[in-house]
Amino acid sequence: MFEVVVLFLFVAAAWVILPSFFKPRVVDHSIYLEQLKIPQDSVLKRHFIAHLKSEIESSLYPCPTDPKLRQRYDAQVAAELKNRLARAI
Repeated sequence: MFEVVVLFLFVAAAWVILPSFFKPRVVDHSIYLEQLKIPQDSVLKRHFIAHLKSEIESSLYPCPTDPKLRQRYDAQVAAELKNRLARAI
């Protein structure tokens, strides 16, 4: 019982000291999004979206190899990409 209490206190102290450890890995780039300008040219827009997608993927965990987990990973990346593009417009 004592070990459980000590473990709980340790987790609570870690939460107070390092709150960024308990937050999701996807970071809100609100300052970056205010300066975000989507190009009008189709080729530039395609490269811009690919770059934005690579930034999102770099802030997440590595891409899983399991097909089911990869679907979830791709859906998470697509949702974040859609969210950032919606806030940029």
